[in-house]
Amino acid sequence: MIAVTGATGNIGRTLVELLTGAGEEIVAVSRRPQPAGLEGGVRWAQADIGTAAGLRPALEGAGALFLLLGGELNSQGESPTTLLDMAAEAGVERIVLLSSQVSATRPEAASHARLREFESAVRASGRDFTILRPGGFASNTFAWAETVRTRRTVFAPFGDVALPVIDPADIAAVAAAALREDGHAGHVYELTGPEPISPRRQAAALSEALGEEVTFVELSREDAHAHMAQFMPEQVIAGTLDVLGVPLPEEQKVSPDVETVLHRPASPYAAWASRNLPAFR
Repeated sequence: MIAVTGATGNIGRTLVELLTGAGEEIVAVSRRPQPAGLEGGVRWAQADIGTAAGLRPALEGAGALFLLLGGELNSQGESPTTLLDMAAEAGVERIVLLSSQVSATRPEAASHARLREFESAVRASGRDFTILRPGGFASNTFAWAETVRTRRTVFAPFGDVALPVIDPADIAAVAAAALREDGHAGHVYELTGPEPISPRRQAAALSEALGEEVTFVELSREDAHAHMAQFMPEQVIAGTLDVLGVPLPEEQKVSPDVETVLHRPASPYAAWASRNLPAFR
């Protein structure tokens, strides 16, 4: 059995589908109530993954664990060592941790301190482990959906700064391979899209997919900060804007790891936009 935390998110939903499609028995773990239409072969577990007591019942019988920290769990909860010791006691032998590229490129970033702690704890757990470090997600552009639907306009900072954003479905596919296949233990995979793409070019890709003009309006850093403050913790905003506006060379580099694991190229942003077009119509 494979336990998937964050099972209702962009990555988790796809991962559950991939694993069940491959015939795996799954326990889908989330803080949210069970959704309707759960696929056969999936057991639902509503749990607080920030506590060993909350998570343990969900892991009974699981030999592998996909560990995704969401929202506030990136900054609070029991120690990573406590949680991973509990997972080992429950019988988990293989762990795939979703971390972040920033954990490596900006090792002093306070916003990613807990992810770095989890990386260290996973390495010391005595379990087979794989660490996934994706860059920016293509799905972050869902934040533009309302203004694209209502005004055919994208408002974003740093219009011409390009980053190789990754399709979350590719992250899920790499996670599925690491959970099911041998040969990934001890690996750290840097996951990116196939090419750097700027916000202006992302807006152009949406325009092409919609068949209608989408105007790009560049925000100042200050305006972007004010907008992000409505839904993002202050300690995260400055670091996020630094990555978006003044990326380090390694944050703009295209990694071969998606293709190495999946034996196909990473999906381009345009493919993600076409697949998720209903959100922008």
